[in-house]
Amino acid sequence: MGRAFQNRKESMAKTAAAKTKVYSKYGREIYVCAKSGGTDPNSNLTLRGLIERAKKDQVPSHVIDKALDKASGAGGEDFSAARYEGFGPGNAMVIVECLTDNPNRTFGDVRGCFTKTKSKIGTPGSVSHMFDHCAIFAFEGDDEETVLEALMEADVDVTDIEHEEGRITVFAPHTDYAKAKQALLDTFGEIDFEADEIQFLPQTTTPVEGDDVAAFEKLLYMLNDLDDVQNVYHSGELPENA
Repeated sequence: MGRAFQNRKESMAKTAAAKTKVYSKYGREIYVCAKSGGTDPNSNLTLRGLIERAKKDQVPSHVIDKALDKASGAGGEDFSAARYEGFGPGNAMVIVECLTDNPNRTFGDVRGCFTKTKSKIGTPGSVSHMFDHCAIFAFEGDDEETVLEALMEADVDVTDIEHEEGRITVFAPHTDYAKAKQALLDTFGEIDFEADEIQFLPQTTTPVEGDDVAAFEKLLYMLNDLDDVQNVYHSGELPENA
């Protein structure tokens, strides 16, 4: 699992959009999260983790505050979640998560990215069954046993725990995100999480080679450049020098 998680991080670094795009995506996600679960980060742990992640990615405070202000007011944009799945160059599986106020426009934009890179967009569930939907927490530490005990006492269905070079990484079902985070905070106090998020991790990876490498990177770039796209997950294993 750790390798897939690291591949995802490296892929994001390669295909990250301009700062304004990053700010916009965080602002939209914070707005939706606060609108649905409340604007208080102390009671909305998902929002808390999202804000912490935004700050680590150097999103300005005014962007975060504006999203929270909008969420606390009446009305506002009506964003809904949308997920698209398909196969990219080299037959690597791809999941695209969006927040949109116009599903028809978003589907057309995402489908266009697949079409222009000779990829194939599929039906819901066509590839997601080959991914694990995980809550992931990574932080500095060495006491793996105490971490496991804390999570088990909180009735968290731990998928995996990795301990490497002074860092502990916890994988749990996405439905146990809040439970797992609260258990870690209760046990260790304030934690500076290196990772605190929910994402799709592929159960197997697909080597992408030859001409497919450039086409696959083009697909990722095009998808990440869309305003409505929040996250792109894939099973592609690109060459290290790609």
